[in-house]
Amino acid sequence: MKPMVKYSDWGLIDYREAWDKQTAISDQLKLAKKEGINLSQKSSACHQLVFCHHPHVYTLGKSGSVDHLLLSEEELTEKGAVFFKINRGGDITYHGPGQLVGYPIFDLEYFFRDVRRYVQNIEGCIIKMLSDYGIKAERQEGYTGVWIGGRNGEKHRKICAIGVHLSRWVSMHGFALNVNPDLSFFNNIIPCGIKEENKEVTSMSKELGSGVSMDEVKANLKEKFKEVFDYEYIP
Repeated sequence: MKPMVKYSDWGLIDYREAWDKQTAISDQLKLAKKEGINLSQKSSACHQLVFCHHPHVYTLGKSGSVDHLLLSEEELTEKGAVFFKINRGGDITYHGPGQLVGYPIFDLEYFFRDVRRYVQNIEGCIIKMLSDYGIKAERQEGYTGVWIGGRNGEKHRKICAIGVHLSRWVSMHGFALNVNPDLSFFNNIIPCGIKEENKEVTSMSKELGSGVSMDEVKANLKEKFKEVFDYEYIP
């Protein structure tokens, strides 16, 4: 029997509020595990795929350096942005309007117990979705996330960052896909701690030369997650 996943769209939501809501869902899944409740049966706990976007915020993962934030507290305030140290993997990244953030909150014991495969599956969902728009994206050896280019002297362009946290095989955090964001906000950090001059950040709208429908991207990517992770949605 395939896992059943609840899909939620939280719209524009404060980062702290979204983090608290993720934590509550994760805690429900871990409690169900502790009490021996099978998620394939009726239960208040369930796997969830959440899409949302955030007001301007910079987040720093456990393995990152605060030096990769290039703004003072005063400059953050001037730009209308906030900063959080959080418990995902990875370094620093930016979230803001025009960026699709996804939080798969799954008990991976119902899917597979393999962190590397989990991250690669998320990358695969993004790559498949971008292909539908004619954007050729791929993984890059030694780096997480989804990348474009890097051939014939062109720069490697990161279009999607990924950072996850697992506790008792329950996942939190996820991906940040640049659809139509203001890319200038990435100039205030060393994105993901990557300093190489041949790497930069890009977006779907920049690659395509025109704006992209966020609702269309959500609908497409929602189906790619169902396909790649092999689950069904709760009606």
